Amino acid sequence: MTNRTTAVLDAFAEHLRVLELPLPVEGVEIARAETRAARSQLGDHVIPRLKSLDAPLLVVIGGSTGAGKSTLVNALVGHPVTRSGAIRPTTRRPVLLHHPLDEPWFTGARILPGLARVHAGQRRDPEAPGTGDTTGDIDPATSLELRGEERVPQGLALLDAPDIDSVAVGNRELARQLLRAADLWLFVTTANRYADAVPWDVLRTAAERDVTVDVVMNRIPPREGVSEELAEDLRGMLERNGIDVDRLFLVPETDIDEDGMLPPAVIAELHEHLSTLAADGEARSRIARRTLAGALDGLAGSARTIAEHAAVQDAERQQLREQAIAAFSGARERIDDALGDGSLLRGEVLARWQDVVGTGEFFRGVESLVTRARDRIGQMLSGKPAPAVAAEQALGTGLVHVVIDETARGAERAENAWRSSAAGRHLTEGQDLSRLPDGYSEEVSSAIRAWQGDVLELVRSEGADRRTKARMLSLGVNVVGVALMVVVFASTAFIPTGLEVGAGAATAVVGQKLLETIFGDDAVRRMAAIARERLTSRLDALVAERSGPFLDRLDALGEVGTGELLGADADALTQLARDIREDA
Repeated sequence: MTNRTTAVLDAFAEHLRVLELPLPVEGVEIARAETRAARSQLGDHVIPRLKSLDAPLLVVIGGSTGAGKSTLVNALVGHPVTRSGAIRPTTRRPVLLHHPLDEPWFTGARILPGLARVHAGQRRDPEAPGTGDTTGDIDPATSLELRGEERVPQGLALLDAPDIDSVAVGNRELARQLLRAADLWLFVTTANRYADAVPWDVLRTAAERDVTVDVVMNRIPPREGVSEELAEDLRGMLERNGIDVDRLFLVPETDIDEDGMLPPAVIAELHEHLSTLAADGEARSRIARRTLAGALDGLAGSARTIAEHAAVQDAERQQLREQAIAAFSGARERIDDALGDGSLLRGEVLARWQDVVGTGEFFRGVESLVTRARDRIGQMLSGKPAPAVAAEQALGTGLVHVVIDETARGAERAENAWRSSAAGRHLTEGQDLSRLPDGYSEEVSSAIRAWQGDVLELVRSEGADRRTKARMLSLGVNVVGVALMVVVFASTAFIPTGLEVGAGAATAVVGQKLLETIFGDDAVRRMAAIARERLTSRLDALVAERSGPFLDRLDALGEVGTGELLGADADALTQLARDIREDA
């Protein structure tokens, strides 16, 4: 392979590896199956064939239950090598037959790397108890039996696959996996079952991917004219379905001997064809390249299909994310509204603040003479810090309740929005995302106390010079700190004019005048802005904490944007297929 080819296939394989399709949106099961098939096709056939175009041609023999595949394989090698019988599934482990000199091509993981190798000498009866590689109704075989046979011509290998309509689900999946790994399909059907639906679905898949196909019609009644009639009908069906079959082999219904073997004469034409093909390196290369180019085109189509489904998944995830963000953005806005509309300065907070600064008489004193008001406050509060502490606690408690209530409402809105879609229900299944997390109340209380500590430290820092410090100490740090908190809380939309009309306005006027008396207008505006910024940061973190369980579930779904990468992969794969056809 060229460096460019390697880069294209490696990128596609990596994009398939990281792709996540976790949400139960419409068509997701089809997309998941397409993804698995594409991974299988890459590892089982495309990459190994591109690395070794001169490797033996892999002929996979497939067909429906009871079509006689195993009997046909035995006839081609001249003695029994695979088991057939009445118990289904008849093929419990796929068998790969190769010329002994071709063994190095198959002992490693060059093709079908997911299947362990078992050599003929290690074989045990697949029907025997404890074999460990038999299949049930679900799981396919996990190993590939290798057998070196002199009758298999060098340059070609035969792989006896499970039935495509096996009663075992795992076997059906394995049969399709092996067919995807084939350079040439030898499709076996019978005179009385060639019109069955399942084989035609598989054949149409082959046609879509430009796979080289030979067909064997087995067990044709020996009556005069029947063979020609059936062959004509089958060719007509193939043509109508757009299936280009290279060769059609007709095998008459024949008695088998005591070893279950067909007479060599009935498969002589097929045997001759395979031998001639094995000896013709140019013909083998042509078939390998044609099938490879078809596989690449098929992968390009798969990449586009998967990309579309990935885009649907990404869109669904984005919608869920927007619903969660909107719910908690609303919660955050409602917290700001409560802070800015003065509602937190009613009731207990207002009562405690009035304990600190007095009543209307004090307000009139502030308005008429700030200096005398400051002295009066000092006289009122000298040696009595408790009212300021109570006001600080009331402010904190009120804010804690607002944060907890609004984030709880946000979580309820987010969960209700998610439960309205299948994808959202999938993410919330077995979870109560709206439940208040353990310790969240204390986390909110701790954050608000920390902010109040920030405000007091800001007051101390701003009052460091001697004159300001004397003014501040005449009132107490807690009084000044509470005044700054009041200004922040009462400022509509956090604009600290302190003059808004409405709930808490008079309270804010007192706090504003008090702070301006001590620090001056510019300092008060700067302090309020810093206090607001620090509060905003802590509130953002608290709301983010509650939205985390929702957004974390989305983040855990894997990367987004893989669909766009797969779309680019599809174009690159199509170009590779075109290059291979031009080189052929």
